[in-house]
Amino acid sequence: MGEEEMDLKSVVAKKGNSFTINLWEDRTRGEQWAPSYDSSVFALTADDFLRTTSNNAVDSGKRQFEFEALQSGMHRLEFQKRMAWKYTSEARRVFLVDVKEG
Repeated sequence: MGEEEMDLKSVVAKKGNSFTINLWEDRTRGEQWAPSYDSSVFALTADDFLRTTSNNAVDSGKRQFEFEALQSGMHRLEFQKRMAWKYTSEARRVFLVDVKEG
């Protein structure tokens, strides 16, 4: 099992229902999470940024992605943390989503 496979997070969802993934993002540093997924399996229904720092110089908080589960089964959902000035990802989060029949 590769290093990235060892850090899988498990999520359970029902087909036709929504589920949420929350990731910390520091926009002051230029961080931005980018999801990668099969659009026949998941539909991105909301992408919100909830600022948690009340300082004018700092722009950080929780990035909240909401997906609708379209197909039952085990599916992979991957996020890469990108920096505006870099071509490679800074970090990766991988979720294994078990979508059950509703």
